[in-house]
Amino acid sequence: MDIDNLSGLPEWCDDEFDTDDTEKWKPNPTKDAAKAMYEQWRQVVVILRGALETSEGDERLEVIENKDDFLRSFRDEQKGIIMNDAFEVAIKIQSSESGMYMIRMENASIIRKNAQYIYTAMLGLMSEKSIDEAHGNVIRAEIDKFRLLFLHWVTTFKKDAFVEDWGLFN
Repeated sequence: MDIDNLSGLPEWCDDEFDTDDTEKWKPNPTKDAAKAMYEQWRQVVVILRGALETSEGDERLEVIENKDDFLRSFRDEQKGIIMNDAFEVAIKIQSSESGMYMIRMENASIIRKNAQYIYTAMLGLMSEKSIDEAHGNVIRAEIDKFRLLFLHWVTTFKKDAFVEDWGLFN
């Protein structure tokens, strides 16, 4: 793990999706909101990674004969899915800045789904004693902060003329 980047996520790059240099001077509330949301999500990932990497799991599972490897593997897979969803949230925030309404709405749906999954998964991990309850509650509190930034972000979307083939975001 890189000590200078505990989240493992890249820094936000303001210029990544800029295509028109003549518009750079204009305020961009959507990009500003996305950047704030991304930075908050990086905090979630730092805490999440730390909690999942240091968790040892429920001691009760250690006494079950012939199921140790399966249960340990299951817990590891569960943690992998959670981290995959966490990294996907960051990717979807950044890729939303292509500027297209349909892409933003699609990404917002995925971001919401993944953040809600991680939020709920913390309850399961805490109840199984796979993660310390205090760590799980801190992660949930950070996701609550993220949710407030998300709510603001989606209010900044401007519908464009593009018609989406499936009719979901028209």
